[in-house]
Amino acid sequence: MSDYNLQQFQKDLQEFPIELSSSQIDQFLFYYEMLIEKNKVMNLTAITDFDEVLKKHFIDSLSLIKACDLKGDISIIDIGTGAGFPGIPLKIAFPNLRVTLLDSLNKRVNFLQEVIDSLKLKNIEALHGRAEDFAKPNMLREKFDLCVSRAVANLSTLSEYCLPYVKVGGYFVSYKSEKVSEEIKEADNSIKILGGKIEEQIGFTLPSSDICRNLIVIKKCRNTPKQYPRKAGTASKKPLKDL
Repeated sequence: MSDYNLQQFQKDLQEFPIELSSSQIDQFLFYYEMLIEKNKVMNLTAITDFDEVLKKHFIDSLSLIKACDLKGDISIIDIGTGAGFPGIPLKIAFPNLRVTLLDSLNKRVNFLQEVIDSLKLKNIEALHGRAEDFAKPNMLREKFDLCVSRAVANLSTLSEYCLPYVKVGGYFVSYKSEKVSEEIKEADNSIKILGGKIEEQIGFTLPSSDICRNLIVIKKCRNTPKQYPRKAGTASKKPLKDL
């Protein structure tokens, strides 16, 4: 493996604080190399510089620790995971997590499976499909302690995709950039309809940077009504906030 400078990465981890073993560090480096290699033949990320991937993908994914205690036996689903963010970094750093990665593009899911196999990760699966399909009662509906997503969609739409997966008493955490106040206000009623309640907005900058991030913490208070999520594509075309 190439001789990488990990000083900044180690420093950033200490800020959370997260301690990684040398084998976990190796897993992150191998994941980086697989990502860059596969990115040559398919579009996984626009960010390829080593330090930037560590900061904007790995550290950003791990920032969930600011919102959740990740030490126990927790089931977590990552909706619209793409190249595996935040699910794979979370699994590497917290091997106790039981992780499901869901993405609608089969090529990406095949890449995620390669990563899982190469890093010898256990209790993690990559599924190919749409969020609307796997949220059906006989599938994965209300099966998870925690749902996370870094997917780019407004919070109202994202909540319709994600909250149906969360057990009552569990949480959906949406990773967002800095400008979210209006989005949160607009999504408030949709989230209530879906059985959730916005509990907290955690704003911060990524360590040693001026990159502003927000974690929107939504608690699942009651079962999501069975008509949600609506059929494929409806939540993005007609968000609940607009109805």
